[in-house]
Amino acid sequence: MTQKRAHKSTLWRNYAYAFWKDFAFFSAVLVPFFTQWGGISLVQVQLLQSWFSLWVFILEIPTGAVADKIGRKHSIALGSLVVGLAVLVYGSIPRYEIFLLAEFLFAAGYALISGADEALLYDTLKAQGRQNESTKILGRANSFHLLGILMAAPIGGIIAARFGINAPLLASSVPFFIAALIGWSIPEPKIHTGESASPRYWDIIRNGFSSLRTNALLRALVVDSVLVASSAYFVIWFYQPLLTRIGIPLYYFGFVHALMLGAEILISSHFAIAEKIFGSGKRYLQWSAILTTCAFLLVALYPHVITVLLFVIIAGGIGITRATYITALAQKHIRSSERATVLSSVAMLRRLALVILNPFVGLTADYSLRLALFLVGLLPLGTFALSSMEIRRTSDRRKRC
Repeated sequence: MTQKRAHKSTLWRNYAYAFWKDFAFFSAVLVPFFTQWGGISLVQVQLLQSWFSLWVFILEIPTGAVADKIGRKHSIALGSLVVGLAVLVYGSIPRYEIFLLAEFLFAAGYALISGADEALLYDTLKAQGRQNESTKILGRANSFHLLGILMAAPIGGIIAARFGINAPLLASSVPFFIAALIGWSIPEPKIHTGESASPRYWDIIRNGFSSLRTNALLRALVVDSVLVASSAYFVIWFYQPLLTRIGIPLYYFGFVHALMLGAEILISSHFAIAEKIFGSGKRYLQWSAILTTCAFLLVALYPHVITVLLFVIIAGGIGITRATYITALAQKHIRSSERATVLSSVAMLRRLALVILNPFVGLTADYSLRLALFLVGLLPLGTFALSSMEIRRTSDRRKRC
């Protein structure tokens, strides 16, 4: 009974960390923060995001290897601490140079957390002999994560209205520091320590890339994740300008953000039901990509309050949570000692795509928001073409063998 309680306590600490790690008060006023308080254009905003993505790309593998070497709990705790410092810098002075520094700190903190938190939870399950429940429990952890963002968004709107648009940034440092303390309190699973003690730093990095290169199924999941996740990412940046253009007051932005997160929580908590509805995991991946595209195209052709809400629910709820679903599937094909590194590799590739896309999308959105929505909405359809190419390539290799 004592061991069972310890296992339950460890899981709940992981859930608590997931809840606090992105308890961001600023999410509902993100675009107004940049354009009104910061005084910059959408192009400049997306250039900042490219700067952030570039640094995450540079730091993903080294920080993933560090997590595999020194322990995931130390990596996620340090990451949350750095993110807490980043929001304090961001909300201090409305200067572009300050924003660049803050985004670098955000990138360093994010890279330390990315992959390590999910790897820590999966290894906890493996140590408890519950890895077959990974899809359910990782989905539940993501639900706690989304619940934290959902609760923070409306509060952030109130803080911004009373104390200024930069106040939610400054206030967000408190939950991020709480997350750091919780992260340090999570026990490191022995299963990780035993498997990771011998390889050197660069061996871990090399082995992580090798898994992506040699595992066709893992590679296909990564390609699928990168394309659809890159598209769904822009929901966060498009829905607030859409609401502004159709005349919705800023007061309601937090509630729309909460609606999107509610959809994400509902879907990420019921991946098994989604598989049953669509017939299989493969068909769910196919249809979720199609639905994400349809939501983008619909709001591009007919921007209205109803289509914006559908856009937020479908492209946000389904499109964004696909990355979590794919991560849960990929976990089963990765060795424990390389898990954080491989997951960081996947996130790194996703970020690299955004480094390239962000300036283009920002320029297009300043010219025509509807055109930007239309073009970004076509990205998920690329999964079908690339999946077919991967299948043909794998088939040709088998024939040659």
